[in-house]
Amino acid sequence: MNEDEDKALATHEQELRRGTVVFASLVACRRPQYGYSLLTTLTEAGIATEANTLYPLLRRLEKQGLLSAVWNTEQARPRKYYTLTDSGAEVAAALHSHWLELNSSITKLWKDGTP
Repeated sequence: MNEDEDKALATHEQELRRGTVVFASLVACRRPQYGYSLLTTLTEAGIATEANTLYPLLRRLEKQGLLSAVWNTEQARPRKYYTLTDSGAEVAAALHSHWLELNSSITKLWKDGTP
């Protein structure tokens, strides 16, 4: 690939990753997660993201009512734990369904286009 193709690929990968991080965060927050644990969970699943991307996302999802947040002050370091709400679970399930459909469609297109 030449430099222009590399730049285009990087741009499209970033766009694809943006939506994936939202979906993956909802899925991971089916059990309580604090910010750093969620970063680790996503990275271990192969969905690396930056803290400066994740924390605003968590606040946005909380504001949208898809996540609830509770401070745990029982440990030496207080942590804000995020958990999927009922509404968030519905959205995550719908996104999962759409994800499976899209994956199937892209796979079909890929196979159909193979010489």
